[in-house]
Amino acid sequence: MTANRTLHLNAFLMNAGHHDAAWRHPDSRPDLITDVRYFQDLARTAERGLLDSIFFADGVALWGKARHNALGGFEPLTLLSAIAAVTEHIGLIATVSTTFNEPYNLARKFASLDHISGGRAGWNIVTSGTVDEARNFNRDEHLEHHLRYERAREFLDVATKLWDSWEDDAIVLDRERGIYADTDKLHPAAHRGEYFGVAGPLNVPRSPQGHPLLVQAGSSEDGKEFAAQYAEAVFTAQQTLADGQTFYKDLKSRLARYGRAESDLLVLPGIAPVIGSTEAEAKALEQQLTDLQVPEYGLAQLSGMLNVDLTGLPLDGPLPDLPEERDVNGNKSRFTLVAELARRDGLTLRQLIARLGAGRGHRVFAGTPEQIADQLQEWFTEGAADGFNIMAPVLPTGLTAFVDHVVPILQRRGLFRTEYAGTTLRENYGLARPVNRYARESS
Repeated sequence: MTANRTLHLNAFLMNAGHHDAAWRHPDSRPDLITDVRYFQDLARTAERGLLDSIFFADGVALWGKARHNALGGFEPLTLLSAIAAVTEHIGLIATVSTTFNEPYNLARKFASLDHISGGRAGWNIVTSGTVDEARNFNRDEHLEHHLRYERAREFLDVATKLWDSWEDDAIVLDRERGIYADTDKLHPAAHRGEYFGVAGPLNVPRSPQGHPLLVQAGSSEDGKEFAAQYAEAVFTAQQTLADGQTFYKDLKSRLARYGRAESDLLVLPGIAPVIGSTEAEAKALEQQLTDLQVPEYGLAQLSGMLNVDLTGLPLDGPLPDLPEERDVNGNKSRFTLVAELARRDGLTLRQLIARLGAGRGHRVFAGTPEQIADQLQEWFTEGAADGFNIMAPVLPTGLTAFVDHVVPILQRRGLFRTEYAGTTLRENYGLARPVNRYARESS
């Protein structure tokens, strides 16, 4: 590890907080999840803490049972445009599915956000994982897992052609001669493939970052190979240091065959830090949230993760027999993680629901700011992470506690920045701006 290597921190924001009972906690604000000012304030808190970015997950169906959780909310690109207007440095990452979008529309929206924010846009690339989403888009069933990734590869190829369709110096603004753009530096995508036919060029000039930071979150074999080829940051769920080290080493080892260096991709495991001024206080908050859980909601969430209907099974009994991973067509990596967690620790359904309440498979750690910082430092220095996806169990208090109490400890230890490195998300992540393919070909 190099002496000047420092952590990268992303704040994964989710309505009232990541715990499925957060909305019932008195510190949360579920009444504000469709108030843009609430999310603008959260973003400013993250920026005050010098975090690299904020991130909004998304799906195109209503997740879970709205009867028992504060679900629904804003479309993330729309929300991030509003956040861009009141922030200066924080990166703005949104999930958008390749399965239920077209490359042209997506490329246009992200190029627009990158311009609006001055180069702070990031795209979390997903293929979507649920049949409920498919049924909102004229399909009775979801595309098969491997086909979704094949389609995603072509989708991303088209999107990058469109982002490159204007060279950086295409706009000349020659008022005297009446020439706005050098049309020799505008290029059609001219794409005709198995899934997409797109003419181009894009109707948005090349943006400050060239194209948005590319993020990926799948940890299946298809997902890891896709990440090795394309992703610049990976959000992942790992329960133990050993699991994190194995994933980190595996993913980084795949980069060379795509002509990439290990530093070209950042691995950011998720962690839900339950923070207290003492360990006892943190544990008490963790238990308080567990006590607020609605078992019916947790059972439905668990059924979705495991691809098995658990309705009516005794909460204090074990998991039933599960399908083989190869037969799962949803989120394969999360299925495997949850199944292994239950088997390894011998958890009942009730215990598993409690363990998954704050992180849905991401690691949960309750402790003091010093103990949280110790955990982050260990994973960072022991080859399991380049940074972390911070998932506050309760918002806004959990993010404020992390920024005010954990970040200063990391700074004192020389593990985190004391000022932003640059003006774009890529600069703050320490990643290069992509060279325009047409400029590269002509040089």
